[in-house]
Amino acid sequence: MSWGSMDVYLNEIESSLESIFYSKEEQEHEMWRTYMERRSVVRQFLQADLSLPLLKRHRKRIELLKKCSYYIEILPKHLALGDQNYRMLPTTMFQLIDPWRFQRMKKVGTIQTKIQLLLLTDLLEQLERGREELLRFLETYDMVTFLSRWDAIKQRLSGLSELMDNFLAMLVPGRLHVKHRLVSDVGATKIPHIRLVLSTQMPVMFDRKESAAHEDWVSLKWFITSQQTQPEQYELRFKLLEPRTPQERLQCGMMPVTSNMCEIRNLLPNRSYKFTIKRAETYMLVYDQWCDAIALKTSPDEAMESSAHET
Repeated sequence: MSWGSMDVYLNEIESSLESIFYSKEEQEHEMWRTYMERRSVVRQFLQADLSLPLLKRHRKRIELLKKCSYYIEILPKHLALGDQNYRMLPTTMFQLIDPWRFQRMKKVGTIQTKIQLLLLTDLLEQLERGREELLRFLETYDMVTFLSRWDAIKQRLSGLSELMDNFLAMLVPGRLHVKHRLVSDVGATKIPHIRLVLSTQMPVMFDRKESAAHEDWVSLKWFITSQQTQPEQYELRFKLLEPRTPQERLQCGMMPVTSNMCEIRNLLPNRSYKFTIKRAETYMLVYDQWCDAIALKTSPDEAMESSAHET
């Protein structure tokens, strides 16, 4: 082979090697671009749908729902939940409802509420675990591992998105699942088209700034975070903590109250009492497990204190 032919041959080999080198470099660049794009998809999902502040807000919302009161509402099918016009329904509708069947539906409402609260807690825990899992993918997977497992990661994103949709839909109590007719057979009377829904009332809580203890009495005040549409009835209970005699064990009781404040007198001075407040049970109530509690200590007896100082 002449030197000229050898030179052409070497140039061809060099060009071929350069082509292979640049092709491999382009492939690595494309892999890196794909890797960064897919990491960005996971990051955006974490920031938008599974951010830590958002999950904390959902956790607080569940805790609030556990403290709420749940009621059955009977609505005509053409009215939406929360429409105040349903209060204008004729009382004959309630006369048509079979009392025994309604009591059975209240039990269904209680079970449905308990299940819904349990499911909300479980769904939120699944979302929290999903967030931790996605963060682990971002922090521990190298490029090759991340890209090789992308189909599984994408499927996990889709599953978590569906979980979040189910969670958000379940945050609002909905229609009761009625399997039996609520209205008895009434002969020729036209049976009204009604539906049963679950509604919530925000919890009753003591106003800890306005509630105070004095020498032998306390003044208590409570509130509801949502606006009240009509007066409500409450049950205020109190009891002496750590009674020392059988007579002191009688320092307890329950008081029905229709306002948002009350005074309790004839208490023992310099003693601690526990007070609880909750809504009074009504015909439509199906679930109300939580009540707010506050402990207050009455002031020492001033006469006894001055006598003790004199001695």
